[in-house]
Amino acid sequence: MKQKIAVYRKEHFNAAHRLHNPLWSDEENKKVFGKCNNPSFHGHNYELIVKVIGYTDEQTGYLVDMKILSDIIQEHVVEKFDHKNLNLDVAEFKDLNPTAENIAMVIWNILRAQIDNALDLYVTLFETERNYVEYPA
Repeated sequence: MKQKIAVYRKEHFNAAHRLHNPLWSDEENKKVFGKCNNPSFHGHNYELIVKVIGYTDEQTGYLVDMKILSDIIQEHVVEKFDHKNLNLDVAEFKDLNPTAENIAMVIWNILRAQIDNALDLYVTLFETERNYVEYPA
């Protein structure tokens, strides 16, 4: 009987952002987002964990080749986000507030297009050691 298994790949990137709603006043933005609304931006050392779940291939024993998974994450996420200002340099955040929640969902969508749909995909994004999000929940 085949059993599902999960594999994980951990990656890292650094990025700056500003949490801001352009429909609100400066006072409302400061009230809601606090220091994260700094007009000069602020940065994080993000830790990204990509989880893939499915059945192993009978020929290789792999669920997914980890080198290929790493290459996909590097090419489509790390190269796009690392040492970037998410608000200014990443098209997905042109009209989307780059909260940890939204960053995780954007990363999931980017990776979903690259990873076999037969595999379940989860993204966990650590913004700090104590603050992280998972998508889908």
